[in-house]
Amino acid sequence: MPLTRKAYRAAILHSIADPTEVGIEASYEYFEDGLLVIDDGKISALGHASELLPTLPADIEINHYQDALITPGFIDTHIHLPQTGMVGSYGEQLLDWLNTYTFPCESQFGDKAHADEVADIFIKELLRNGTTTALVFGSVHPQSVNSFFEAAEKLDLRMIAGKVMMDRNAPDYLVDTAESSYVDSKALIERWHGKGRLHYAVTPRFAPTSTPEQLTLAGQLLTEYPDLYMQTHISENLKEIEWVKELFPERKGYLDVYDHYQLLGERSVFAHGVHLCDEECARLAETGSAISFCPTSNLFLGSGLFNLPMAEKHKLNVGLGTDVGGGTSFSLLQTLNEAYKVMQLQGARLSPFKSLYLATLGGARALRLEDKIGNLQPGSDADFLVLDYNATPLLSYRLKQSNNIAETLFVLMTLGDDRTVQQTYAAGALVHQR
Repeated sequence: MPLTRKAYRAAILHSIADPTEVGIEASYEYFEDGLLVIDDGKISALGHASELLPTLPADIEINHYQDALITPGFIDTHIHLPQTGMVGSYGEQLLDWLNTYTFPCESQFGDKAHADEVADIFIKELLRNGTTTALVFGSVHPQSVNSFFEAAEKLDLRMIAGKVMMDRNAPDYLVDTAESSYVDSKALIERWHGKGRLHYAVTPRFAPTSTPEQLTLAGQLLTEYPDLYMQTHISENLKEIEWVKELFPERKGYLDVYDHYQLLGERSVFAHGVHLCDEECARLAETGSAISFCPTSNLFLGSGLFNLPMAEKHKLNVGLGTDVGGGTSFSLLQTLNEAYKVMQLQGARLSPFKSLYLATLGGARALRLEDKIGNLQPGSDADFLVLDYNATPLLSYRLKQSNNIAETLFVLMTLGDDRTVQQTYAAGALVHQR
């Protein structure tokens, strides 16, 4: 047996399907006294402790947690590395907010020392909050992506990132050109894509900040490297949508701009989608594209309420995004707290098991990585969390009143935050301990 074999015993819960498609009861597996066995960074067994313990060698190391829940690592399908230093900036809606806060903050990332420092803080924040995989926007500077991937590689994290492509409608100090964005992206792809557990995402910021020439080259990169990701923003804010119509009068709508430049596909993730129509949802689903639902950001910037039931009707893949710095927390637990309220305001329900799905398996499906992350099935990467029922006095007291795992899960998502995450494991290695 390899020396890296370890076992973890606690209550264990993971999603195995979308509750909207199969019903709540068939959507998850829960082991009140469970055992997770890890071999060489992969999950080799999952089940009831009483059944698995007799099959293990006597000398195996078993970590036994009381009053804790093991879940898959969380997956953040939309977040901005260079906005870490401006999270919680006051008083603007999207377009003014970009000019007032975001662009000046992003201007510093050509400097390696600064990019390295923020990448370190950013990754520590992700892991402290239980996020083991994220789809990350860099800045326009290649250095932002190099610094991030260097830090992620040291910890063998499964991360996806890309350099922002932005050649118009931004300050002079922050634009590239269509050609330079193509050349820089290509060099980053050659260096990082597929190295360890790292993947590259072609990243036009959003339609208004890219010329047709740049969008054409973004589409060309996706053709040249068929397993790349593509990330951008769509239909976040009503003024933004009007602006897109003015800039691209020949296209029939915002999504059609991206469709025309061949940016839709199975690894394409569009952030927000607050104001999508039925036809656009159907087209996204048809092409296998995904939406990142970013509730804290949509509330904070006054953008609107994402219509999850409409996305579900079209069987559109949806993941969850914190969207830091428009979003106000790295915590996907806090993000789910806000997601529940966004649904409430529309007269819709968000069950705790659908929430778990969005933060784990749903995110993995949006990224086409459900065979590797997002659940605890044997063969998956050993990216998992230990959530502490006694993380705060109120949480501890409240959970003593809980009657079942559904209630416990909902309370964790309502009262929980970074303090709830006792340990974070990536590829079987402990990468955060509270």
